[in-house]
Order: sequence, then structure tokens, then C-alpha cells
Amino acid sequence: MAFTLPPLPYEPAALEPTIDAQTMTIHHDKHHNTYVTNLNAAVQGTEFENMEIGELIANLDRVPAEKRTAVRNNGGGHWNHSMFWQIMGPGGGGAPTGEVAQAIDQAFGSFDAMKEQVNKAGAGRFGSGWAWVIIGADGALAVTSTPNQDNPLMTGVAEQTGTPILGVDVWEHAYYLKYQNRRPDYLAAWWDAVNWDAVNERFRQARG
Repeated sequence: MAFTLPPLPYEPAALEPTIDAQTMTIHHDKHHNTYVTNLNAAVQGTEFENMEIGELIANLDRVPAEKRTAVRNNGGGHWNHSMFWQIMGPGGGGAPTGEVAQAIDQAFGSFDAMKEQVNKAGAGRFGSGWAWVIIGADGALAVTSTPNQDNPLMTGVAEQTGTPILGVDVWEHAYYLKYQNRRPDYLAAWWDAVNWDAVNERFRQARG
């Protein structure tokens, strides 16, 4: 069964003014769709085409060397963006709530302190990539970043491996139409779009 492009869970304009409708449309319909198309081409006719995407990218060492780069880049892009659309939503932002709010306070001291770390990781990522909040091996939240479409599920590619519960895309295609080269401005504004209910759900699932 081929991998498929998930629909946006809201209208492209729903996150304005934080993210404009044109950026959302191009980002989802063009960029994410290309990752899905290329991933399907890479795994067609192999045992990997029926694998769940999270399992696939967590087991890249099982993918033949000649296909591994394509699966890493495009499978990572598919997983990352599928998560990205879900953890944003209209009427989002504000302070975190629920269990994840408690975990943030325990790990970072405050939400503002966590935001500062995430924004620093995103702004400091050279070229393209992602900044993440993960549940680490010790069960605590931590901030890390990855290049390109890598993520912390891929062993050995992040500063710290773990299960992402939140990630912010810092590829230029995620923000350039509105923010141009002002990545820090995009990062500061992005928090107004976060869907904390979705982040809490990812937190609960990861904790089991």
C-alpha cells in the first residue's frame, strides 16, 4: 500500500496571520506531496512499502544502501510534515496546558525557557532543518535539532535521540514568503499557531 499525502486538518488560511495561506498551500500541496511521491518511488516493490512510516524511518539500517538516502530524505519529510500539520491549528497558541505543561516546567523551569531553547535551536540550525521537543531516553523533555528532513527517531542523526512531541520546520519554504530571511521572527510568531491539545496527545501516546 502506497504512502499517501494527508489532507491539511484546516483551511490553508486558518493560521493567518502567523502563516499565510499561500505558504501553507505550497508547503503542503507541493513540498510534502513531492516527499510522498519520491518515497513511494523508492520503496515500490519492496518490503518497506507496507511499513508504517515511523517504523520505516526508525529502521533505516534495514533499507538497502542504494535506497537509503531517498528513504531517509523523503520518508523523513513525510513523517515530519505529517506531524507538523497536526501540531498547529486555528485558535492555537498561548501557554501549554495539561500534562505537557507540567513536563515542560519540570524539564525547563518554564514555558518561556523552553521556547527560548527551541527558538535558539531553530535559528542556529545552519541551512535547512528542524527544531524539536522530544521525550528522551530518561523520560524527560529535551530540545534538539536536525538537518534537512532528519528527525530524532533516526538513530544517530540528532544531538539527542527520542520521540518528538513538537517540531518546527525551519526550511525556508516554511516561512520565506512572509518572513523572508527573518527566521527568528518566524520562530517567535510560530508559537501562536501551536495546537496544545495535539501536543498533549502526542505526549500521552509517547509516554504510553
